Order: sequence, then C-alpha cells, then structure tokens
Amino acid sequence: MVDLGRIAATMGGEVSGNTVAFPTPGHSKRDRGTVATLDPNAPDGLLVHSFNGGDPLAIKDELRARGMLPERERGEGWRLAGTYEYADETGTLLYRTVRKEMPGGRKRFVAQRRLGKGWANGLADTKRVLYRFPELLAADPNAPVYLVEGERKADKLAGWGFPATAIAFGAKGWHPRHRYAEALAGRTVVILPDNDDPGREFAQTVCAAIEAAGGTAHIVELPGLPPKGDVIDWIGSADELRALTQSVLNRPSANSRVELVRGDALQIEPVDWLWPGWLAAGKLHILAGRPGTGKTTIALALAAAITSGGTWPDGSPAGKGSVVIWSGEDDPADTLAPRLWVAGADMARVHIVRGVSDGQGGLRGFDPAGDTAGLSTALAQVPDVRLLIIDPLVSAVAGDSHKNAEVRRGLQPLVDIAHMRKCALLGISHFTKGTLGSDPLDRVTGSLAFGALARLVMVAAKAEAKDGEQTQRLLARAKSNIGPDGGGFIYDLRQDELQGFRGVVATRVQWGAALDGTARELLAGVEAQGEEANERRGAANWLRDLLADGPLPAREVKRHADEAGHAWRTVQRAMQTAGVVSERGGFGKPAAWRLGDSRAKIAPDRLCGATGATDRPG
Repeated sequence: MVDLGRIAATMGGEVSGNTVAFPTPGHSKRDRGTVATLDPNAPDGLLVHSFNGGDPLAIKDELRARGMLPERERGEGWRLAGTYEYADETGTLLYRTVRKEMPGGRKRFVAQRRLGKGWANGLADTKRVLYRFPELLAADPNAPVYLVEGERKADKLAGWGFPATAIAFGAKGWHPRHRYAEALAGRTVVILPDNDDPGREFAQTVCAAIEAAGGTAHIVELPGLPPKGDVIDWIGSADELRALTQSVLNRPSANSRVELVRGDALQIEPVDWLWPGWLAAGKLHILAGRPGTGKTTIALALAAAITSGGTWPDGSPAGKGSVVIWSGEDDPADTLAPRLWVAGADMARVHIVRGVSDGQGGLRGFDPAGDTAGLSTALAQVPDVRLLIIDPLVSAVAGDSHKNAEVRRGLQPLVDIAHMRKCALLGISHFTKGTLGSDPLDRVTGSLAFGALARLVMVAAKAEAKDGEQTQRLLARAKSNIGPDGGGFIYDLRQDELQGFRGVVATRVQWGAALDGTARELLAGVEAQGEEANERRGAANWLRDLLADGPLPAREVKRHADEAGHAWRTVQRAMQTAGVVSERGGFGKPAAWRLGDSRAKIAPDRLCGATGATDRPG
C-alpha cells in the first residue's frame, strides 16, 4: 500500500484526500508542480502527473529509489537500470543520466541537470564534462584513457583498474561545442567501439577530434564480439585487454615522433642464447623445409631438451624451462604428446594450447592471428617459458601472406610477446614448390618478410633412400643476424614404442654428426639426390605402363620418353627400378625393351648407349 503521508514528508508536500502534491524534482521547495493520486489500476497503485515538465516515470523512479514505491517487477514496463552522475574538475555534481529498460532489451536515457538540491529534466546550457572526470584527472597522466560509448561500459573498465570515461548519450552525444576532446589533450586515448557501423563511425570521429586537440588516439576493436556487441559482452579479461592495447599502442600514430638515444646512453647486453648460435630468447626463428622432412619432430626435440634440461644436438647442455606449443596441424593427444614423450620431455613443463574459452564452458579454436592478447595472458601464468612454438607460422597472418606489410603486421604481436616474455619464438613453415636450388631464404613460403623478420632461419632437407641405402636428412642454418650462419647437423627419424603405452608408436629425432658449409651447399647435395630419386621413380612407373602391352624397340621407347618429357638418361637409370630388360634382337635387328620376370636379370651392368642396347647376359 502506498503511503501518501510518507511521500509528503519525504518530498516536502501536502496530502489532500487520495492525492499528494509536492515539488517536482529539481524545483523549489514551494513548488507543487507534481500531483500523485492513488489509483488501484495504475502501475504501483499510483498515478503521477507533472504540471511543469517533469517526467512522470522519472519521478516514480525517484520515489522508488527513496523506498516509497516497491521495486518494479519484471514485465511491468520501464524500470530503473542505473543512474550515472557527472561532476566537474572540482568534484561539483553538474548533471546525471538515468538509464531505463524494458523487458526484451529496449532502453532509454533521461538527462537531468542539478537544480538546487533537486533535479530538473534536460541539460539546457549546463557545462558538459566527461564521465568520471575527477578520476581521470587523478589518474597517472601517462596511463592510457579508455573511451567507450556508455557509462556502464566505463564503469566495467574502471572496475578493472583502468582510467575510463564516456559521454552522455553515447555516440549521439559527441559534439565539438562540448569540447570533450580538449579535456583529453596530451593524453593517450584508447577508443573501444561497439561492433556496429554507428560505433565505428563514432570511433573515427572521436579519434580525429582528439588528435586535432593535441591528444593521441587509438582505436582498438575487441576480438570475438557478437554483432552490435560491446565491452560488456566481451569475454576477455583485464590482462587480455591490457596486452591487446599494448600491441596497438606500439604501432605508430599520427602524432608519433621519432625518439633518438645517444650511443653512450645505451647499455650493451649480450644475446641471451638458449642454444648458442641456434636459439635465442626474445627472438623470432623459422624452421622451414619440404613436407616429410620432420620439421615438427625437430621442434619437439628442441622442446624436449629444454623441458628436461637435456642436451642440444651439438652435445652442449640445455637449461631447463617450460615450453608452450600451438599446432594447427597435429593432434595433441595422438601426435604431439607421444613425440614429446619419446623424446624425453618433462611433460609437466609442456603446455599445449587447446583453444580459447568463451567463459561459459565452451571452447573455440585458437587463432594466432587474433588471439595474441589471450596468448600473452596465458604465457604470464606459466613459470619460466623459454620456447614458444607456432605451427604453422603462416596462420599468424590474417591478411595476404605474400604481402610484406601484412606479414610484418601479422607477426609483430607474436614477436612482441616473445620479447616481453623473454622466450624464443619458433615458427614452422614450408618451402615453396618449384624452388629447388634457390637460396634457402627465398624458398620459405609466402612473403620475403618471413625470412627478413626472423633473426635466425633453419632449414631441413632429406635425400630419398637409394636401393639398400638409408634416407639422409640434415638441418642447416640458412640465416642468422645475431650469430654465425652456415653449418648444420645430420639427423634421422626413428620410430619407437612408448614404454607403458602398449601399441603407441611415435617418431623421434636421432642426431648425428655436425656439418660444415653454407645451407645452400648442404641442401644442394642432399636435395639433388632426392630429386633424382623422385624423377627415377616417376620414369620407372612410366616405363611399366609403356611396356605393359609388350616389348618395344629401344628407339621407340626413346621417342615416347621425349614426348613424355622424361630425360633419356633418367629413363635408362630407371630400368632396374621398373624391372625392364634390354635384349638385342639378332643380326641387324634393333634392341628391344620388355618387362622382365622375377628370374631374369632386369638391369644392365652399365649404362646403355644411345639405343639402349646391351650385350645380353649369357
């Protein structure tokens, strides 16, 4: 039951029958511009009417806030969702906005200016100020200020410990005459737009105004927002926002300026090597090669050496630390973990990126091109991270991986993380097809910026096994900006069964002798053999198909080989692999090639001549 007497006593009015007259909020004590009448059919049992411009709903909300009306039940219409007060630099309260909501998501804002001890609807010519302005003035002037479209969003950021502000009426409230931008002169401002076109237009307008007023502005779009979403909907954390902001602030802005440092003010530091000459803390490394060379297995072998405090391929000791691994190609349970285990890794120091939590029990795939802020936060929780593996590295580039600018833009956040966490960053990449014999740096897939941005590039290669011989593999150092380049190691890939895991077999690296020479020289010898073997196998398959219907004169075989694009010398060498024999047809008759049988000698003792004829074995 509504108590009219209590309303009169609290609001300063008088009761007459079933009505009470009292001052409209913001008016003088003598005012009686608002009349409230008991009405069982009205919401809350009270019908409110204002004769001097007051908002009846706002007046009822005022009564409700003072405990004279019950809290509105859901579904009963507009309800008070928040009151946000604006004060000037002295802390003097100037005005407020009242947020009201309807079930279903509808909302509206009412602005009220301070008038005496009360409130009057509308702001009229009241001086406009930024929300939470006194707090901004008291904050560290070097700390970035976060500007959002609404007060509730600013309050969330302030709760995270960030200097945050907004303006009345959000995107619709910005106007040059209010001089908001001037209040941010000299400050670094981070604008977090809503995920819609009006939000992005607002961000661009505000950014330009702040820059013109002498501030520095950056637009940071929060990853993973739903359409029309904002920072309230964002599932990220304060640390993720801090890291995301830092990555954006590191990019040059319109007001950025070049800072110089004198050489005698620099403190010279040595390179922090994990593996001297091969892996350095805080630097980007690339390991590239053709498919099947075992690049990922090599990376996991290096990770195992770090986690176990084992030895490097050259026999030197590896300092113990943790590793973080993301692989977009291999399953952690049946591939990564078994390979790490068989390599002797301390699995308690291995951390594999599973995905990104949505905060509600869901998990989505990790995107190295957009989830770097979350990755930085995760790395901060891991003690002594010494190595971060990204496989494949090209996944970190959201744009065109063949454009230098987009590659540098995509990789820079990961490089910044490695520098900040003082861990080696190792990215796995491939060789571009058709680049055999080229400079190894030019063979790395994508833009030349991959090889240019990396401080050290390693390449892996293998030679296909010849008959009865073992496959030869090598790891070479193709580039180093921080140490010697060239040299490498022979290695082999072995299959071992995991002890305690019956039937689980994994691949591991077995390191061999050290090698001298440039990467181009080392790869040339190995890959030439491998290419020759591939060509020989292809020619052998072609020979079998050609002779499947019966023997052909050697001259006809050569003619068909020329037409098919097979070098004649390669075809001759493929005879043994294909099981082909060459027989002289008798006096004056040309030699013929045919498929042999299991009892026949199927290859000549020496290379054939131009006709492919040999003396038939007796």
